[in-house]
Amino acid sequence: MFSATSVDLDQLNPEQRQAVEHVHGPALVLAGAGSGKTRVLTTRIAHLVLEHGVPPDRILAVTFTNKAAGEMRERIGGLLGGAPRGMWVGTFHALGARILRRHAHRLGWTNEFSIFDAEQSLRQVKRAEEEVDIDPKKWSPKAVRSEMSAAKNSLIGPERFIRENEGSFDLFVRTVSRVYPVYQSQLKAQNAFDFDDLLVKPVELFNTHPEILDGYRKRFAFLLVDEYQDTNHAQFRFLELLAEGHENLMVVGDDDQSIYGWRGADIRNILGFESTFEGARVIRLEQNYRSSAVILNAANAVIAQNRDRKGKTLRTDRDGGEKITRVECFDERDEARWIADEIERRYEHGPGLHNYRDFAILYRTNAQSRAMEDAFRQKGLPYQIVGGVRFYERREIQDVLAYLRLISNPADGDAFERCVNTPKRGIGATSVERLKTFAAQRELSLLEAAAVATESSDVPSGGARQLEKFAELIRGLSARAVKMRVGDILEELIDATDFYMALRDEGPEGDDRVENVKELVAGAFEFDVELIEELEADDLDGFSELDLFLQRVALVADIDRVDPDADTVTFMTLHNAKGLEYPVVFIAGLEDGLFPLSRAYDEPAEMEEERRLFYVGVTRAKDKLFLTHARQRRRAGDFMFGRLSPFAESVPEELVDEIRTPVLNASAGSTPHRRRRGERGRDGFQTDGGYVEVEEAPADPDAPRYVKGERVAHPQFGSGSIVEISGFGKDTKVTVDFDGVGRKKLLIRYADLEKDWF
Repeated sequence: MFSATSVDLDQLNPEQRQAVEHVHGPALVLAGAGSGKTRVLTTRIAHLVLEHGVPPDRILAVTFTNKAAGEMRERIGGLLGGAPRGMWVGTFHALGARILRRHAHRLGWTNEFSIFDAEQSLRQVKRAEEEVDIDPKKWSPKAVRSEMSAAKNSLIGPERFIRENEGSFDLFVRTVSRVYPVYQSQLKAQNAFDFDDLLVKPVELFNTHPEILDGYRKRFAFLLVDEYQDTNHAQFRFLELLAEGHENLMVVGDDDQSIYGWRGADIRNILGFESTFEGARVIRLEQNYRSSAVILNAANAVIAQNRDRKGKTLRTDRDGGEKITRVECFDERDEARWIADEIERRYEHGPGLHNYRDFAILYRTNAQSRAMEDAFRQKGLPYQIVGGVRFYERREIQDVLAYLRLISNPADGDAFERCVNTPKRGIGATSVERLKTFAAQRELSLLEAAAVATESSDVPSGGARQLEKFAELIRGLSARAVKMRVGDILEELIDATDFYMALRDEGPEGDDRVENVKELVAGAFEFDVELIEELEADDLDGFSELDLFLQRVALVADIDRVDPDADTVTFMTLHNAKGLEYPVVFIAGLEDGLFPLSRAYDEPAEMEEERRLFYVGVTRAKDKLFLTHARQRRRAGDFMFGRLSPFAESVPEELVDEIRTPVLNASAGSTPHRRRRGERGRDGFQTDGGYVEVEEAPADPDAPRYVKGERVAHPQFGSGSIVEISGFGKDTKVTVDFDGVGRKKLLIRYADLEKDWF
């Protein structure tokens, strides 16, 4: 059947070999980062087939991605010398669908059921809300769907959800309890499942039809599961039911890399495995084949601070290694430029680094990619973003840019259609379609027609009134845009439309979208500085700042996508980095409140997950790791002054070289600075020991001189406290709460403020 007759185990280390040679009974393989877990899984399957005569169709292997499933099947085939026909390998969702195709009729569906994707299920939630007289504009369908998804993944059906929540003081969950049963009945009426049902319904099938469960238990004598730390309760129960009896269940995972609690993963599944499956064998894979000793020592020190973990210590045969470099930067633009410069330098001069694909930049939130993209475009360095679209292609960014395009060019019909009902303002598709007809009849642009929409007898009256209000908003901003800063236009627009509130109502991902829009605002406020640096008077003649900003953005947005096989630097969030590795890794934005996120301080479990996420980032690096942080970071129109992340501080000092960027050194004034040993100066070189006195460059006149909370004195208004800082350079503004006259917004260069020392 197979050309291979045995599996070579001599290439395995002792712990890997123990896992491969394990046959009967439950086993937990704690596979540290870079410890060769895929080799263990595939080799064990081949060993079961060739050495113990287990037919491939008696084996079930579960992965978390379709790509991983394909790679696993291919590697097993290579070890066997033939395709493992009959073996089930796939994701939980794929396996669930496969089971339901056979037995859906036992649950009241037919076997020809449909699977609703995210957008289809979202529309169904909206219909369910409308059926029970719940306003989707008030109760976001995304938020409702998210709550129902969490319930399903916890195996809480509609009836139980109603029992537990119909008397709740929480109005939102009471609302969901009305929608959930209607939504589920509508799915059934359409012979459809959503993605969560593909996990839940097989468990329901097994619980209600024990004869079917018994058949699958007999069919699959051996179960293997990858990335077990990412399982939710429904997935756990699915495995528990199948394994009951023979308990030939081997799960492979790393509790230190459990980073998906926010989407339902339950770390208790892996931490409590031995309690659930008595007598389970625990094997620790601690030999790392990826990173240097320096990087692993840092990772071990960081993760040791977590309490909820099984405990393991990664080790390597690669002694020593280059120290971790911790870089203090002036702001996010300085951070991005320094990283781009360092990559360029190492690409051109670094030993063995001749490919841009050797470098990765990791960050906590998607919004951080904007400054990186700007820096790389300016230097002409190739990059790609993994796990998401480019910054300016994101939906919420395109929505805001549509407003700006319409403000700049009132004849832009495409922009009008995109933003006319975003956020929702009661202008439906019927109103827009009838407005188009009215505009064509009058030979007006859509915006011009919207301004007189009540004159049309065909446009519904409610929609017509909202159209006129919308036109008034755009026309007012358009008239003022000639003299306004782009950042000021955006802030006024966002306030007038309650844009942030609308995004937050979308559910868990809403906060991330808000951060993206704030990053766009930050870029708009920076644009006036870029005009000074890059453009001459002739470039500005006849154009508003808004016109030039949109031109810049359009050129960026139209750049062709980078070929995924091209030699490019990789940008990605830390969540997307799990499972990957790079010779050189930069973890950017290591400021307290950004990473870890501020909300993590409210819950110890969230803080531990944030620390695990940092651990994942550190262990992506093979040879060199950089940790960068900014002294100040612009969030929307404000400067946020932050301290170094406690995660970065927890890396042992003997493993770290600390440096400051040339821009930060230049902004420090002319006071002599005692440079630490190994710190890189403005010339790009490091000292070889001891301390040296360095005369720093004069202070940057555009550097902010004040911080939030600072006490200041004004010759006319008296003493007060700074509550807000916005703008940049000579256009920096402060908002001050004065003790006697209240709040005032002042331009610093004209305010004549002094520090109030009393």
